Amino acid sequence: MQKYALITAGGRGTRMGAGIPKQFLELAGKPVLMHAIQAFLNFAADIRVVVVLPESEFETWKRLCDTHRFHGSIQLAISGPTRFHSVKNGLRHIPNESLVAIHDGVRPLVSLDTISRVFHYASKFGNAIPATTPPDSVRIADGALSKSLPRENVRLIQTPQCFIASRIKKAYNRNYHESFTDDASVLETDGERLFLVEGHRENIKITTPSDLVFAEAYLADKRS
Repeated sequence: MQKYALITAGGRGTRMGAGIPKQFLELAGKPVLMHAIQAFLNFAADIRVVVVLPESEFETWKRLCDTHRFHGSIQLAISGPTRFHSVKNGLRHIPNESLVAIHDGVRPLVSLDTISRVFHYASKFGNAIPATTPPDSVRIADGALSKSLPRENVRLIQTPQCFIASRIKKAYNRNYHESFTDDASVLETDGERLFLVEGHRENIKITTPSDLVFAEAYLADKRS
């Protein structure tokens, strides 16, 4: 099956306090979003990429691509008011008979190993959701009270989440609900069983300035 990467980059990044969308912040000399896209291009030269952006940022993206000489077969789709709507818009550009990895454009450190793993297992089981075990103790809060949870039973969910395109498109053929925190939660609502695979802890989502500092240090260490 043809492989697709659907990369969502519709956020504004208000918690960064940078004045520009966080997907365009510079990381190791180029925008965060380019690192995320490049990971998929490095995985497979024939992969097809759809990037979901606010329409108002299309020209900014094109200028950045010219500045960084970052060109290729990348299709743009218009984002919506929530991540759910953005993914739903992007999926319109994905053929049913394909595999699609849906990834956050502000996760620039995704590894080739993780990308390979999710595509492999999605082709076998219909979906593959990367997850890690938390390194810290975990408690669940209930008002002023809390109770401990065995961390070996808890998983932190990441992207890219990979699917047979026809199945995730069918799942997205519904109205938005606030419980849809990621693509796996949408698929689960459609009655599908989720297949968790190993992720990696470095695959962080850039949300705060400290995340960007970590990403810079991580990439610098890899280069050295």
